[in-house]
Amino acid sequence: MSADDQQFLDLLSSIPNHIRRYSEEVAGYVDKTVEKVADEVRDTLATAPWVPDYVRPTIPARPPPVVIVPITTYERVHDWISRNKLLTGIIVVSVGYASYKTWRATKLLRKTRRAKRARNGGRLEVVVIAGSPTLPLTKSLSLDMERRGFIVYVVCNTIEDEVTVQSLSRPDIKPLGIDITDPTAAGQSIERFAAFLQAPHAPVPRAKPNYLTLKAVILIPSLNYQTSPIATIPPSSFADLFNTHLLHPILTIQSFLPLLTSKITPYGEKSATPRVLVFTPSIISSINPPFHAPEATVCSALSAFTEVLTAELRPLSIPVTHIQLGTFDFTGFTPVRGPSPHTHSHNSVLLTANDTRQWPEAARHAYARNYVSQSGSAIAAGRIGGLRGSSLRDLHNAVFDVVDGTDLSDVVRVGLGAGIYGFVGRWAPRGLVAWMMGIRRVHELSSWEGSGSGNVSGSVSEGGSGSSENGEGSEFIAVARDDDGGHNVWKDGLR
Repeated sequence: MSADDQQFLDLLSSIPNHIRRYSEEVAGYVDKTVEKVADEVRDTLATAPWVPDYVRPTIPARPPPVVIVPITTYERVHDWISRNKLLTGIIVVSVGYASYKTWRATKLLRKTRRAKRARNGGRLEVVVIAGSPTLPLTKSLSLDMERRGFIVYVVCNTIEDEVTVQSLSRPDIKPLGIDITDPTAAGQSIERFAAFLQAPHAPVPRAKPNYLTLKAVILIPSLNYQTSPIATIPPSSFADLFNTHLLHPILTIQSFLPLLTSKITPYGEKSATPRVLVFTPSIISSINPPFHAPEATVCSALSAFTEVLTAELRPLSIPVTHIQLGTFDFTGFTPVRGPSPHTHSHNSVLLTANDTRQWPEAARHAYARNYVSQSGSAIAAGRIGGLRGSSLRDLHNAVFDVVDGTDLSDVVRVGLGAGIYGFVGRWAPRGLVAWMMGIRRVHELSSWEGSGSGNVSGSVSEGGSGSSENGEGSEFIAVARDDDGGHNVWKDGLR
């Protein structure tokens, strides 16, 4: 059979199917038309007055007409929620969290923060602040804790520190002399302080004596750090930095551990649980920017030390809280600066440019431009676009809430930038953060070297290598140039 015959047979076989489909469509159309005509005839005869009643057809009951009623706002909201359940859940959680934080902040703002006193008005609770008395943070916190009713002891290592504490002229802010560098002498000082806490004390003559309770030991490490490229920091500077900024706070806490674990309790009273608060700047250590190796290293080490201390003291029911500090407004505790933030920022850039003159020439060519750029950026050195820091009241309230047990968090972030820099450090790409601080690739600096920025990359002072702040620039380690035609890593890297 040929292909044409097969095609003809397929066409003949499809004809019955087309006839059946067309016949069904015609029959359906006829049925609808007939039904419509019958309904019209029935309605006409049922309403015609000349048709006798016994012949008049009965109109079948019909459904009532559909009335469109506008839906209410509640129904629209309910319908939208049923169609967007996931988005609704996110909104509910976000609004609930924001409402809780607002309620909590309002409640804490209205909270009365006062230390416990005896019936005769005497002070009962003692706070030890282990920090340099010259630090503005130590001064402000000491004055605030004393104002709230605590007896404040400031750890002093030298006679000058004791004089600084006494210059505050507050009877309940007292120096606590402890020589941290001498473990034997430090242990004896702690024993004398423990005996002092165990002895009764009368607030005024002929008044009933009271026993004092140690509430907290607050550790405030030094907040001042050198900013410089790693290559220009002498080894002795790193050694001094670790001794004063890292080892000294660790030894201070180590000296107080016997006193903390003994939990000295006055006779007949409940066991008192002293608390440990460790302060560290959190902005630089969160993002680890260039030229801040001293602060980033020390603060990261102190954070790790605090975590270990927390794990060791938790079985002893001694809570340890890490206070991560942002930027604060220390107006009144520091000398008055320039008339405007812009002028101060410009002067800071000039001072930074002048500092680079003390570097070796090779280091200046490699780092000076980026160093000056990041020093003048909006997020350098923990400041945010010239904004003033948070009020010290926020810090004082946060510390009190930790001391009295209201806030049981292991980590408390307080101060402008403490939270946002932590978020940036966790999630933002390192390259983006460096770019925002003005850091550029070294090969882009060759044109800058001769672009009139001689005040930054000028020649070194007579003597070749310059000097650092402490006069130890000779300890700068660099690769010597080979006069016989050898290469120099500083020079070759800039070609």
